Amino acid sequence: MRFNIGSGIVLQGILVIILVVIIAFIPLLVLRIILGLPFLLFSPGYSLILALFPKKDQITGVERVALSFGLSIAIVPLIGLVLNYTPMGITLESTLYSITGFIFIVSIIAVLRLRKLDESDRFVIGVQSVKLGWSGTRLDRALSAILIISLLASISVLGYTLAVPKVGEKFTEFYVLGPQGEASDYPLEITVGEETPVILGVVNHEQGKSTYLIEIVIDGVSQSKEGSFTLENEEKWEKQTFFQINQLGNDQKVEFRLFKNGQVNAYRSLHLWVDVK
Repeated sequence: MRFNIGSGIVLQGILVIILVVIIAFIPLLVLRIILGLPFLLFSPGYSLILALFPKKDQITGVERVALSFGLSIAIVPLIGLVLNYTPMGITLESTLYSITGFIFIVSIIAVLRLRKLDESDRFVIGVQSVKLGWSGTRLDRALSAILIISLLASISVLGYTLAVPKVGEKFTEFYVLGPQGEASDYPLEITVGEETPVILGVVNHEQGKSTYLIEIVIDGVSQSKEGSFTLENEEKWEKQTFFQINQLGNDQKVEFRLFKNGQVNAYRSLHLWVDVK
């Protein structure tokens, strides 16, 4: 049974376009993984190899496949490195469009080089092209088998990692800012009896919904409370609040205690040392 899809460059281009559309408009994780794996691990290298070796007899099928994977693994990080030094930075969109641009530019070069060759000399994906050297020596067959198993294992591990990502560290970000919303210019010298503003912030990184309560304690005595309030994972809460000290003295401790999910003991705490005049 014979099949022939040419060099495969057109099919590859169609799959890349489908992936871009899915990422931009359709939030389907399964399709992203299915199309994203060859997009990252095979397409950049395959396009470059086809541009460099458009003739069918220049390299073997095993070499073409192996180099496609190897070069892809090298090209993608290099693109990321370049993006890191651009205003765009490394984001999903910038990475997607940069790799897509690389694939299409190199694919155009490959097509132009293929057209300069006689049709009989062009590389095509057919029965002859997919024979991975099983007719060679015993050593050649063993190396081919090892290569195929290694590639399949690498793809399987990466696919599992993307499909079942490791849960990140669970924690809550708790901070206090000065009246201007900066981590500076804290009210360290205040007037007795004066309501003094600070900004308190909480960011939930607990991988789930959590309920919080903030207590303001001055020299060990509870003065006021903020909350309770509930945050979804990665949700942020920030609010200006006030504290008041009615006793003169230096180095008075203003403590902000964060309680999570009704716990008796404080989950996080911050403090300021204030001089009251």
